[in-house]
This record gives sequence, C-alpha cells and structure tokens, in this order.
Amino acid sequence: MTHSRKKKGPAGAEGAPAGREVAAGDRVHFFDTTLRDGEQAAGVNLNAEEKLQIAIQLAKMRVDVIEAGFPAASPGDFNCVQLIAREVRTATVCGLARTREGDIRAAAQALAKAENPRIHVFLATSPIHMEHKLRMSESEVLDQVRAGVMLARSLSPEVEFSAEDASRSDPAFVIRVFKLAIEAGATILNIPDTVGYALPEEFYGFCKGIIEGVAAPKGVIFSVHAHNDLGLATANSLAAVRAGVRQVEGTINGMGERGGNSAIEEVVMALRTRSDFYGLSTNLDTTRLYPVSRLIAKISGVMVPPNKPVVGANAFAHEAGIHQHGVMAKRETYEIMRAEDVGSTPAVMVLGKHSGRHAFRDRLEYLGYNLDDTQVSRAFEIFKKLCDEKKEATDGDIEAIVSDQIFSVSPEFSYEFREYSMQVGGGNTTCTVTLDRNGEANTDAATGNGPVEAAYAAIKRIIRIHPRLENFKIFATSERSNALGEAQVILSLDGIRAQGSGASTDIIKASIRAYVNAVNRLYSTAAARKLSLPSYDANAPSPGGKGKA
Repeated sequence: MTHSRKKKGPAGAEGAPAGREVAAGDRVHFFDTTLRDGEQAAGVNLNAEEKLQIAIQLAKMRVDVIEAGFPAASPGDFNCVQLIAREVRTATVCGLARTREGDIRAAAQALAKAENPRIHVFLATSPIHMEHKLRMSESEVLDQVRAGVMLARSLSPEVEFSAEDASRSDPAFVIRVFKLAIEAGATILNIPDTVGYALPEEFYGFCKGIIEGVAAPKGVIFSVHAHNDLGLATANSLAAVRAGVRQVEGTINGMGERGGNSAIEEVVMALRTRSDFYGLSTNLDTTRLYPVSRLIAKISGVMVPPNKPVVGANAFAHEAGIHQHGVMAKRETYEIMRAEDVGSTPAVMVLGKHSGRHAFRDRLEYLGYNLDDTQVSRAFEIFKKLCDEKKEATDGDIEAIVSDQIFSVSPEFSYEFREYSMQVGGGNTTCTVTLDRNGEANTDAATGNGPVEAAYAAIKRIIRIHPRLENFKIFATSERSNALGEAQVILSLDGIRAQGSGASTDIIKASIRAYVNAVNRLYSTAAARKLSLPSYDANAPSPGGKGKA
C-alpha cells in the first residue's frame, strides 16, 4: 500500500513518504502495558471486571499486544490474566514473569486459554541492579536468561525477553544477553529505559548499536519500554524507532509508576503526523484514542491533565483571538492533527429524559463501555432518574453513573448505601446513615466537624472497621450548575489500599457512596488474600479519635 505525503490513509493507518512502499519491517507494533505497568501507579487498584473492560477496548483499538498482568504476583493478578486471555481473541495477550521457574509456569497456566499467548520474561542487566538487587555475576545472569527463556519457550509459542535497566547497562553485555536469549527461543527483545535515565540522541545510538551488534535473524523484533522520569519517554521511544526498533511498549495516558510510561497516544500520533519523516505504519485505530483515554481515567481515578497532548481536554481548544481567527480561516494554521482522528469530537447528541435505550447504549459504546444487557438496563434506569432531577445528562454524568453503579464491587458481604440524614447545631454535625448488608438494614449515627466527617464516622460504627482515609477528592462532572458531584476516596487498612468513587447531585451522598465503595473493595481484596480485617467495638472510642475520618 502506498500513501502520498499530502493524502492520508484511513484512520489508524499512517502513510509513508510519497512513492515509498511500506514493507513488513516498516510497521510499528504497539504493546500496551496499562493493565500491568500502568496499574503500578500509586493509588491505582483495578478489579477483574474493570481490567476486562479496558482490555476489550484496547483490542478494539487494535493494539498488537496486551500485557494483562504479572500472574505470579498475586491470585488476583493471575485471575485477571486468565480472564483476559479467555475473553480477548484478536490481540496477543501477554503475562509478565521473572526468570524464575514458578513465575514462568504461573504465566503459562494463566495464558493457557489465550488465542495468541506471549510470556514476557525479564532480568536486570545493569551493574547497579546485578550487584545490589540480584546479587549475581554476569555469568549467573547469563545462566538465568538461558534457563528462563528456554522454559518459557517450551510453554509458549512466543517469548519476549527484557533486559531490565538496559539503558544503564554495558552495551556489550546486553548484546551477549540478547544473543543468548535468541538462541534460547526469544523472538522479541526489549530494550527498557527502566528509570527514565536516557536522553533521546544518546538512546538512539545505544539502540542502534545493540541492534547492529546482535545482528538478529529475520523474524526477531526489537522493542522499547521507556519511562518518563525526565519527561522524555515519548522522545526516547521515537528515537528507538528511528534506530530500528519495531515494537513500542507504553500505556494509555502515560499512566505508570513514578513519572509514568511512554504514552501510546503520543507515540502513534507522532508517527502518523510526521509520516513524512518516519515513513512507518501502525495497525492502531487512532479514532478510539480519546474514548479509551477517558475510560481508563474514569476507572483508574487518574485524571488526564487538560493540557495533556492528544487526549487532554484542551488539546484542540483555542482561546486566543488570533488562534481562533486562524483556525476558522484554515484549521491547519494552528492544528497539526485533527480532533476527529483521535476520536475527541463527539457526535452532537443531547441525552435527556425523552431519550431511548438505543441512543443511551450508543452513547455508552462511544464512551468506551462494553456492557451487557443487564448492566445497560441498570445504568439506563439510573440515568432516567437523574434526568428527572436535571434537564439533560452530560457525558461526565453518564460516566459517573457507570463508574459508581456498574463497576462497584458487590461481593456477598458488601454494603449498599440506602439513605442518610443530617442535623447541624451547636458547632457539630450529626449524621445518621443506613447501609444494607445481605438485605438487612444497618443504621447508626455519629458527630463530626462537618457533614462528610460525621457521615464517615457513622459508617465506621456500622462496618466495625477503622480504615485510614488516604485521599479524598470531589469535583463536578461538567461546568453546569446542575452537574453531578463525583467523589473519590482512597482507604487503607492493614496494608491493603482500596479506591472508591460515588456520584450524585447531592455531594454528601456522593461522598458516602465513594466511601462505601472503597470499603467493599477493602473487603474484596482481603477475601482474595484470605485475610481478615480487624474489627472494633462501635461503642468504644475510635482508634483515630472521635469523629475522625
């Protein structure tokens, strides 16, 4: 397929320079690790249903590989990888493993039902990691790589090997390791900038030297995995691509631990927008970038900054008069990408109380949700009740409904919020809260310096546990005066952290729902780990002091 520089190909298929044929080696594969490395971001804790929803949308966006998790890390991670491997059939589903036998066998078992499985084995190669973390010599590392990759290859048709902290490693040693990995059966070799240390021009030379030094046989693909500690993850990924790397690993919204990972939306749009320079294609459907970005932000609780490239709310916004005039005259004066190409221009459709179920389902699908009939019916019922309170619902309102009511954890032991009442006087606020558990109403009251503190103190008297409130946020789902208020909390107890969200036109009710949602997640996580949360006497003084949330 040939593309000219002036005429773009279909959405998601970036063109090469005029007259140049796009060969097989000219396609860049995208390896999405949002569900593994992205979930390692502080405060993020996704359950299996949420991970599956994200994986389904990533597959629809046509990412080549979905790294679903680290199966040996926990039973929950194992179950999530197993679920995604069973349900996602179009993309390669990958599980991470150290070179340890137990990790590799766990990954193989979790991926047993995958249509296209891949085991991703890693081991550090930098002097600082080998000496202080691994406490291994170079020869011991080589032995581990050989044994680990050979075992993985015996259990999976496709194996990727990563040289952790490669950018701070001796290039000659990385070349030895990669050659050995190829001999042992790996066909994807990953060059990670694990701590975001590399500089683009330096990293270009490093990757080019590794690729030339390995001189891999046909069929072996080199990959890059960049972190954003110095804000250079996208630049380093693109430098690696220029050096010959043909798989880019990253996350949606750049989500990840510390400064985050390379943002897939930035890399793919750089390749597409500057196809005249790179001359490379991808398989990604870029029109799904914005909806998938919004979905992941909503589920993870990690909001996208408005000035975030490609998917931020202001990415295609123009306020300055000169810019507005230029864009009205010709969009290209100030826009190097079209909003439509990343899916950020929604269809003009106002949803209100006269809207039907079909229009509501279409809007859910546009927003990136893949719900079954029962879930759609439940969300639609809540939506109709909301429309009785306000004239029309925004996309933010609908997303809040789904996040609050559909993705909330509902194990048999969970609590469900029923009602509350508030009394203010004498400098204190008294809140009475009723929660349902297994069909039984539980009511209690407590005082606090304000309504939220009092409500949370009452909830703790009902649930008989005393989690620590790590974070509390509340914001409007739109700029309108009748917008839903959405609350987000993070609770911790005995080493378990859980996030929760709740939405309502009543911000106190939203705050209560968020807290209850997080409590249910604490119980769910504890049950998965076969732990018991410590309880206390509701009539005794709270461990944190009276009324403290």
